Formats: sequence, structure tokens, C-alpha cells
Amino acid sequence: MTTVVEGDVPLTGIRVVDLTRILAGPFCTMMLADMGAEVIKVETPGQGDPLRGQGVIRDGLSWYFAAFNRNKKSLALNLRGEEGRAALARLIETSDVLVENYRPGVLAAMGFDETRLKALNPGLVTCSLSGFGDSGPYSDRPSFDFIAQAMSGFMSVTGAADGPPLRAGPPIADLVAGLYGAIGICASLVRKGRTGLGDRVGASLNNGMISLLGFLAANHFATGEEPRRTGNDHAIVSPYGMFRTADGEVALAPSQEQSYQRLVDALEMPALRSDPRFATNDLRVANRAAMNAAIEARLATGTTAHWIETLNAAGVPCGRVMGLAEVFTDPQVRAQEMVVTQHHPGHGDVRMLGFPIKFAEAPCQLRRPAPEVGADSDAVLAALGYSADEIARLRGDGVV
Repeated sequence: MTTVVEGDVPLTGIRVVDLTRILAGPFCTMMLADMGAEVIKVETPGQGDPLRGQGVIRDGLSWYFAAFNRNKKSLALNLRGEEGRAALARLIETSDVLVENYRPGVLAAMGFDETRLKALNPGLVTCSLSGFGDSGPYSDRPSFDFIAQAMSGFMSVTGAADGPPLRAGPPIADLVAGLYGAIGICASLVRKGRTGLGDRVGASLNNGMISLLGFLAANHFATGEEPRRTGNDHAIVSPYGMFRTADGEVALAPSQEQSYQRLVDALEMPALRSDPRFATNDLRVANRAAMNAAIEARLATGTTAHWIETLNAAGVPCGRVMGLAEVFTDPQVRAQEMVVTQHHPGHGDVRMLGFPIKFAEAPCQLRRPAPEVGADSDAVLAALGYSADEIARLRGDGVV
């Protein structure tokens, strides 16, 4: 077993200035923090990230906030005044990364345009997370997850064929933008290691969702046609979807011909091979209703548990819809440690999602709980060279 040494994680030694709030930005910086970066979350004194007041609040703590701001420090700093901005400038000078999700132009209006940032720190990697990107006619528009799902085309291809467009349940646009931001930051840090120079990374909710259109976009480019919503059925593969059994449902995903042939054998339905309607995948898609009916008639002879065991043994991708209570007690999920518990002094233990990226030699770690507003202000300022008297004066003036 590998002995994990505190600090022995991929981004140890990287300092991140976190000027983000709500979700896309905090998710981005949480991933960097989980991988070892020192993330200093700059918040408005007394208020902090609005997420602190959202979601389920237990014992005075938002579990929503706690889940996305673990492993971070909090510096409460009034950025409306010169002294607060001077402190931020000092922090930027000593950092590797700055992440912000203001609307385009806000950071520049605060006195930190690209020219100033480069002057302060030529090696700084800056990441801007926005709704639509920093150029184009929509760049100044506000946006949230739902808007991005709608305007990216994502909702237009999601839902039943005879129903309205639907949003995905989780805030996927925020999360994807945060993922792309973290990927871009890590790539820029590699380049910085070669050149010593920083870069500006941009990721947006809309672009992120467009990037997920996958084969649907490819088919549209090839044909010019709008994809049709297909519900749980796959637009270009059959059989593929949710099928009824004797006591429930099973999800089947035999996406390749080999998997389909294994399905036929596991279901003991050789007639499917001799039926000319099902000879190829394209024909099976064209005759999807008949294909689905034949498979459901067979699945109705056994339970969901029986078919999942039988089909998995045959190498056919399958599963069933699981609620969250079942997901988080599932033996596979537990083995992968996708639920972790962190103690928050004064608030008790908080369960949250684990680390989706697994490093064999330098795993992600829970090092500290989500901070109270300004919990680390004195320590951060002292590290920047402020004396105790200066810090006391800044507190008295409401800067900190």
C-alpha cells in the first residue's frame, strides 16, 4: 500500500486566487484544491459566496456550499476600495493561477485588466468562466445552467419524441464549464513549466454544452437535418434503451454489433438473426418499435435481477435505474470511495461526493473543510507581508 504523505498530491505548491462564486467557478477551484493546490477564496466581508445561503442548511452550514468549497482558505476582502485591491494585487503577485467568473469586463473595471495582470505576474495563468465567452454579441449577457442547456441545443435533443425539450437534472452546464476551466488551467501550468509564461484560459457554459453534442452535431453537419428527440432510445443504435422486465426495468446498451450478437445469445432469441428487419443496425433503427417489442416480450419472462446477472455474464452492457440512496450504498460506489465524510468544527460531519479522478501514487485528499467567511484572512495577509498592526487597521476600516 502506498503511504500518502501530506502534500504529496499533483498540484502541491500551486497557489490559486479564487474570485468565483455559486457553482462553475467553485467547482473548478475545488478540483484544483482536491489535487493539492492552495486555493484562497476571496469573498465579500460578512457576506461571502451566495451559495453559503442556498441548499439544505444544517447546524448553520449549507451542505451545498461545503461540498464545493472544501480544501480552500477564505480571505474576506472588500474589493470596492483601493486598499482591498492593493491586497489583491499582492496576492496575485505571489500566485500561479487566478480564476474568476465575473461578467466580461468587470475584472478590468476593478483595475485588473490583462495588461495589469501581466505586469503584476508574467507567469500568471488566468481563467475566466462565463456564460457565453468573452467575445461575440452575447458576451455581456448573464447566464445560468438552464439558459445554457436551452441555448446550446442540448435541450432540443433531450426528451421523449412526442414531448417538449427537457433539461438534464444536475446543473451540467456549470459543472462542464468548471471541468474545462480546470483542464485548461492544468494545461497552461504545464506550458508555464516550459516557458515561464502564463496564459489566459476561457471556458463558458454555452460552449461547454455545445461540445457535448457529440454524434448529434456530427450527423447534423453531415445532413443539415435537425436531430429528433428519442427519449431513452439511442438515435443511431438499436436496440438501446430502457426495457420492461417481469418486475421492473433494465437499461440495455449493446452499442456495437458484437454486443448485439451477445444479447441475442443471452436472450436465447436466434429468430432475431434470421429476421430480415433486424439484419443490420440501420435496419434495426428503422424497425425500432418491432425490435423493442420482441426484446421486451422476452425480458418479461424474468426479473430485472435475473436479466442483469445473465446479461452481464454474457458481456452485454446493462443496468437499472437507481435512486441516490441506492447509488450511495452500492458496493461498487463504496469501493470507489465516491462518498466521503468531512468534519466541520461547529457543524458536525458532512457527507459529500468523493474524488472522481483516481491517482495511484498521489491521490486527492481531504485536507480542510469549507472555511467560514474570512477564516484565513489574518494568516493570508501575514504571509503577504502585512504586519499585525496593519491587519488590525484593515479590519477596523472594514477592508478585511
